[in-house]
Amino acid sequence: MKKIILLFLFPFILNAQKDYTVLLNKFMQAEVAVNHFNGNVLVAKSGNIVYQKAFGYRNYETKELLDNNSVFELASVSKQFTAMGILLLKEKGKLKLSDSLRKFFPELPYNNITIQNLLTHTSGLPDYMEEMAGKWDHKKIAFNEDMIRFLSEEKPAAHFIPGEHWEYSSTAYVLLASIIEKVSGITFKAFMQKNIFIPLKMKNSRVYNTRRSSNEIIPNYAYGYVYSDSLRKYILPDSLPDADLVIYLDGIQGDGIINSTTGDLLKWDRAIKNHTLLSEATQNEMLSPLSVMDTVSKRYYGYGEIVGKNEIGSYVMHGGDWPGYHTMLFRYLAEDITIIVLSNNYSNSDMLAGALAYIVTNRPVVAAYKHTPTTIDAALLNRYLANYIIPDVPNATKMELIKKDGKLYCHYAKATTDIELIPESITKFFCGNGADQQIEFELDASGKVRKAYFIFRGMKKEIEKIN
Repeated sequence: MKKIILLFLFPFILNAQKDYTVLLNKFMQAEVAVNHFNGNVLVAKSGNIVYQKAFGYRNYETKELLDNNSVFELASVSKQFTAMGILLLKEKGKLKLSDSLRKFFPELPYNNITIQNLLTHTSGLPDYMEEMAGKWDHKKIAFNEDMIRFLSEEKPAAHFIPGEHWEYSSTAYVLLASIIEKVSGITFKAFMQKNIFIPLKMKNSRVYNTRRSSNEIIPNYAYGYVYSDSLRKYILPDSLPDADLVIYLDGIQGDGIINSTTGDLLKWDRAIKNHTLLSEATQNEMLSPLSVMDTVSKRYYGYGEIVGKNEIGSYVMHGGDWPGYHTMLFRYLAEDITIIVLSNNYSNSDMLAGALAYIVTNRPVVAAYKHTPTTIDAALLNRYLANYIIPDVPNATKMELIKKDGKLYCHYAKATTDIELIPESITKFFCGNGADQQIEFELDASGKVRKAYFIFRGMKKEIEKIN
């Protein structure tokens, strides 16, 4: 989605203060004004809400506004609910994690896949969305049983032997939802309601996969929008040919389709922390590093949850991504900080959650603002030419600043093109490709670089010069 920096706002730094509500609100107001964030945000410490607010529309056509009880499609944040359903059945002795997929669906052509493999994304199953995109009638809405029948008949090959690798699999979580139905004898929707939403008093949460098949409309629903460059406005993805999966896959459940609010998700987060629904041993297993996602960024997968560690500390989290929605539920363990960001215009929720975490942990943050290019003497750029290490930025840990045609560029080893750094002062530059990234330098009395900073979606991190 194209994002244009518009308003004339001066940059401001958010420093460590005790009134986090004011700091968070200043940052979010700038995010709305400059980056057009539309959605709901909640920040809590030890379960106590520090900040909760709604920004923008739940319906762009009618101009109905979001409020704190607006209901959002969670996309893949839903996977932890599906995992919980499986673990609840395990604790009741209804199934074992060592049970094979074919015990429940013998018609599927995939051997040696266990429920454990499905939970941890180590099954090797093909991606149902990719497979159905070219072979499924896009005028027909698919449900879980349709997906299972499709895999049974088409027999797309597995990607690897179960347990050999890690590969994110929405297919696995659709199958887990169907296993819940087979074992429990009730629908996935009824199971979630009976065993999770009602016990936790999540009154605004539900499984919602009947919007298009039954034209069901739920109260205070936040419709998901995408930006159309040609129309220069936000529109529903339903009318876009390359986003019609929102229609023909609308009946699928388990990998997504849980709908909820920021307030209900805080209740869910507390239940996970306090092992309200599961025994402490099983809850800890759910949040254990059971499969390796990325050793460089120290991220692992448990059961429906991503666990890892960054500069703030150890965390559990999961994000969601679906046309019109970008969602994030994040908790830092030691400081017990919960951050929930639900966007219904595809704003970058994961990076926004990172900046909000920086604020409440007293780390430097630069709020969004309109960049104003300026010109500087090209000779001054020589002082910045060096290799730098950027901490905690995936796929960009090493960065080289180079000079070409009198301009400063950022070069990454694996990148095919260099990114021009446009000066807005002698010591501060922003990326010319539209990315929300900046480089800032501190100089000593002689004009040499004393410190350098990388600013990424508001998070200001000191970077280390390595030559």
